[in-house]
Amino acid sequence: MMPDANAPRSITPLHPGQHVVIVGAGPGGLTAAYLLAKDGIAVTVVEADETVGGISRTVEYHGYRFDIGGHRFFTKIEPVQALWEEILGDEFISVPRLSRIYYNGKFFDYPLKAMNALLGLGVWQSTLCMASYARAHFRPSPVEDNLEQWVSNRFGTRLYQTFFKTYTEKVWGMPCTEIRAEWAAQRIQNLSLGKAILSAASLNKRSTKIKSLINEFRYPRLGPGQMWELARDRVVEMGGRVLMRHKASALEVRDGRVVALRATTPAGERRIEGDHFISTMPVRSLVRALEPAVPAPVRAAAEGLRYRDFIAVALIIQQPDLFPDNWIYIHSPGVQVGRIQNFGNWSQAMVPQPGMSCVGMEYFCFQGDGLWTSRDEDLIDLARRELAALGLADADKVVDGTVVRMPKAYPIYDAAYKDHLEVVRGHLDRITNLQLVGRNGLHKYNNQDHSMLTAMMAVENIRGAAHDVWAVNTDFDYHEEIRVERAAGTKRLVAAGA
Repeated sequence: MMPDANAPRSITPLHPGQHVVIVGAGPGGLTAAYLLAKDGIAVTVVEADETVGGISRTVEYHGYRFDIGGHRFFTKIEPVQALWEEILGDEFISVPRLSRIYYNGKFFDYPLKAMNALLGLGVWQSTLCMASYARAHFRPSPVEDNLEQWVSNRFGTRLYQTFFKTYTEKVWGMPCTEIRAEWAAQRIQNLSLGKAILSAASLNKRSTKIKSLINEFRYPRLGPGQMWELARDRVVEMGGRVLMRHKASALEVRDGRVVALRATTPAGERRIEGDHFISTMPVRSLVRALEPAVPAPVRAAAEGLRYRDFIAVALIIQQPDLFPDNWIYIHSPGVQVGRIQNFGNWSQAMVPQPGMSCVGMEYFCFQGDGLWTSRDEDLIDLARRELAALGLADADKVVDGTVVRMPKAYPIYDAAYKDHLEVVRGHLDRITNLQLVGRNGLHKYNNQDHSMLTAMMAVENIRGAAHDVWAVNTDFDYHEEIRVERAAGTKRLVAAGA
């Protein structure tokens, strides 16, 4: 259902002439800033980095543009779609989707077709997978606490071990038995391998609810960062401020309200007063920044929240048309790369020179581990060698490369995170003019459109609504349509059919 507009938390409404301060210039922060600035509300965004967009940024290197991971623009949330169209206009292009899985030296279509899967796995392995599925279908585990149990119940143990376990543990750096089942419920349901194979044996009654993935998506001509670069420019044109290289270091709380934010800048500390505050910074960092310091149990809970970090290695290759995919999932344990993007297949405008390719090699890691602390030149060499080992390009054709490290890219759903988050939320919800939005702001593995939806709801809360922003989950938009209704000079988000 639509997040409950009658949630018990009360946000102090905005009054004319008041000022909203937003921490973070990613999709959540800039969506809120844009909507507020359109209504003539004074808004200031502080961003620690030099680039807007958060994990949805686009990095430019010698004229080449590449994502921090690929970011499709696909949603069923109508206000989000409308905002994309409003800001991007003719820069919004349609891109045919093609992606595959690399496993055991073979490529499988993603989503997979039955014949492709059967031929790839072989008759014997396919038969074993279907038998394993049948066992899970008729005798599922009564417990579904972790990812392994959730997936095995729906696809069988053999399919889980073949197509889920290795890749998932590569991404998260932890056993699947330590990842909460709700992550699987949100993210893995799109995988259609099980449905494809099981359809061939008419055993897929339980899998018919698994939705298929779209074959085309919208995309900014110059990458997802173009959306947020334009949003930033519009906010500034409308009188708002977007302050880069301003790292939020403290939020001063008095009588249950935030009264000011202090930010560390190249010129020293800066203090910004405000009437409402919206935060997209990681929950752990936010709790550390609150002054006076939070009670010890709240601090301990925040410190218990964990994050997975991310490295993107962009390779410039003197070789066109390397492979037809937008991206490839690498399930093979023989290489460290987890996913590969071919940015010329997202938009040719991101590759400025003819006869060239730009490939993004994605590595999942933890800050401080061997990958994270490797020299850039060593990471580029690793990416070059692994791309060649997979047979996707000639190593000698790689002429340049660059590395981008993205800390706290993915909030981790471990066994303890929900309890930790409940303790933290219990404290933060008592601060009447502070709202959290976005992926890291809510410690939720949100897509870009969901992060934008949380920001839209936060803006409405400032105007007097009572949306429970925490209730937005990562698959919300596929369950019901969202539209904007306008009445008596106001607008609100409602669920179609509600």
